[in-house]
Amino acid sequence: MGDVTYDLIIIGGGPAGLTAAIYGGRAKLRTLVINKGTVGGLVNTTREIVNYPGYGQISGSDLMKDFKKHADSFGVEFSRDEVVSVNFAQEDKIICTKKGKEYTAKAVIVACGSEPRLLNIPGEKRLQGSGVAYCATCDAEFFEGEDVVVVGSGDQAIEEGMYITKFARKVTVIVLHDEGVLDCNKISAERAFQNEKMEFVWNSTIEEVLGEANVEGVKIKNLKTGRSTKLPCQGVFFFVGMIPSTHFIKESGIGMDRSGYIPVNDLMETDLEGVYAVGDNRVKYLRQVVSAAGDGATAAVAAERYIEELNAFSTSVLKSDKKVLLLFFNALNNESLEFSTLLEEANQELSEPYKVVKVDTATKKNLAQKYDVKIVPSVVVLDRGQEIKRLDYSMEKEKLNAQLR
Repeated sequence: MGDVTYDLIIIGGGPAGLTAAIYGGRAKLRTLVINKGTVGGLVNTTREIVNYPGYGQISGSDLMKDFKKHADSFGVEFSRDEVVSVNFAQEDKIICTKKGKEYTAKAVIVACGSEPRLLNIPGEKRLQGSGVAYCATCDAEFFEGEDVVVVGSGDQAIEEGMYITKFARKVTVIVLHDEGVLDCNKISAERAFQNEKMEFVWNSTIEEVLGEANVEGVKIKNLKTGRSTKLPCQGVFFFVGMIPSTHFIKESGIGMDRSGYIPVNDLMETDLEGVYAVGDNRVKYLRQVVSAAGDGATAAVAAERYIEELNAFSTSVLKSDKKVLLLFFNALNNESLEFSTLLEEANQELSEPYKVVKVDTATKKNLAQKYDVKIVPSVVVLDRGQEIKRLDYSMEKEKLNAQLR
C-alpha cells in the first residue's frame, strides 16, 4: 500500500479534473487531485472565455479559481506534484510522484491534458524563454514595441496573434496555405485581416529560429518556390497544435492511439478497470472547457459506482459469514448461462446452501485476474474471503452436488 490511500485520485487539475473532483467530493469519496503546475492548467493562459454557460465573459484563471473553490467546499485534497509512474494492474491502483510520494486509490481519473507541440527545428528549444514562446497571454507583454512572428493559422494562433498586437509593433503570421486561407473560424479571420499590425506570409513554413542569446530572426521557406528568406524579429510564438501529456502512463497498459490520446467509452472508462480518462488527453471531437467539465462529471459518477461495487463485493463476499461460490462467467456465452442455472439449482438442493456471487468477466477483468481465472465458466469457493477450493466444470448436476457437499 502507498503512503496514503484514497477512494479517488485525479491526475491533473484542469477543468475536467476539477469537475471530477467536485463530483467526487460531493459523493463523499476521499478525493485527491495531483497537479504538477498551477491548478487550472492551460485554461489559466486563456485571457477571455465567452462561451462557458452562465459566465458571459470571464478570464480562464478566474473561472478555474471558481472551479477550485467549489472543489474545496466539498473537502477535496490537492497536491502540487508530478506523477512519474503508475501501476494500474491491481485492484488498488498505485501512483508514484516526483516528490517521492506513493498513493493508492480504488479508482483513478487521468485528466493530465495536453501541451504545445514542438516543431523541433534548429534554435527552437535552445531559445525557449529567450524569445521563443507558446503562450501569448503569458509572454506577449515582453515584446512591447518589437517585431514578432506567429507560426500557425488555427483559432489559437490567430486569436493569440491578435492579442500580441496589443504589445508588439508588428505580428507576422507564417501560414502553410494559399493566400487568404486560414484554419481558424471566419470571425477571427476577418478581424485578423483588418488588423493593421498583422501581416501574413503565405505558402510558407519556418525552418530555423535565428539568434545567439536571444531570438534575432527566423528562416522562412516558401513551399511553392523552395526559396528560403530571413525575417528579422525579436520573438517567435508557436501555435502548431497540441499533444497529450500521457507519456508517464505509456507503460501502464492503457490503450492509446498513435498520437497518445486515450480512447474511452461513454462512461469515460479506459480498457483498464477502475481507470478513466477525461478532457484533452482523451480521444474526442471537441476540446473546450465545457466539454472537459462534462467528461469530468461522467467519469466521477462512473468511478463512484465502480467503488460502490468494490465495497459491496468486500461486504457480500470477503466478509460473508456463509461460504461463497464465486462464479466467473460470460453473460454473452450460452454455456456460461446454462452452467450458472445448473449451479444455482444444485446449490438450492443442499441443506446449507452457499452464497452464490456471479462475476461477469467481460466487465470485471480485475477480479478474474485477482483469482487467476483464465477459462469460464469457473467456480472459486471462498470461506470468509479465503479460497478453499475450486469446482471442476461439469454440466451434470450429480457431479456438481458431489463437489458441493
